[in-house]
Amino acid sequence: MGRPHHHVYVVELDDRVWNSARFRRANPGWQLGRPFVYVGMTGLDPDVRFDKHKAGIQANAFVQQHGLRLLPALYERYNPMTYKEAQSMEVELGLHLRALGYGVWQG
Repeated sequence: MGRPHHHVYVVELDDRVWNSARFRRANPGWQLGRPFVYVGMTGLDPDVRFDKHKAGIQANAFVQQHGLRLLPALYERYNPMTYKEAQSMEVELGLHLRALGYGVWQG
């Protein structure tokens, strides 16, 4: 098992992401007033990864175009972890946030 240096992270997305039919289709249970977020995992520090998204380096288009800020309160307690743990936690965290009514896009 590898050294635990992977992270899950959550990026708040601008409300304009809702204009994307693709994003809306992925979030039929979104509740008005809940944030739109991107959930990802990385072997980098989440701050560095967010900067890369914004710079267009291995970027998710929603984060590059609509990413506002990291939301560490939603993920810090889980980090760091192994690659396999991060893979699993990325899915679990996305499902959890979606169940709470968030609009979620996953990496």
